[in-house]
Amino acid sequence: MEYHLATPFPEDEIRKLKVGDIVFVTGTVITARDEAHLKALELHEKGEKPPVDFQGVGVFHCGPIMKKVDGEWTVVAAGPTTSARMEIFQDRFIEAFRPAIIIGKGGMGDRTSKACQEHGCIYGAFTGGAALLAARGIKRVREVFWLEELGMPECLWVYEVEDFGPLIVTIDSHRGNMTKEVKELVTARMERMLAEME
Repeated sequence: MEYHLATPFPEDEIRKLKVGDIVFVTGTVITARDEAHLKALELHEKGEKPPVDFQGVGVFHCGPIMKKVDGEWTVVAAGPTTSARMEIFQDRFIEAFRPAIIIGKGGMGDRTSKACQEHGCIYGAFTGGAALLAARGIKRVREVFWLEELGMPECLWVYEVEDFGPLIVTIDSHRGNMTKEVKELVTARMERMLAEME
């Protein structure tokens, strides 16, 4: 199924989505890589809030290339970062901030999958190497935070997007994890082929 969704996504809409669905996002998408995740979680643990509200929006694992044109930030390229790097704390981030969709490449593991199930979130895989396609879906840079502290690739860019995608749902809120399932299938076939060659 194909869905065109606008942020903030209500949890009941997210829970309708299944592994294999195609999603296009309109509304707010916020970039966040390792350092931004860690800083946001550190603030949360202190009882403080980050400068943006992640609830119901998209969190994009991305280190974009940006430039200023006539005093306004514009996106040059915005390809997805390998999401596995965020696996060690993505579950805590989802629990603390309740984003609706995590966007990246390469899929994520059991910790993220469990958090998606418990808190009503999905993982949407964006095609690696398609940075210019991603940039086309970004219509405006609304705000930027932590730029001086974390630098361009690691800070929080708040994007206004329109039909951003296509994103393939590879983790849903029903225990589905396409990346894990494909990996297990490939591993089993490889082991069988190697056994047959002996």
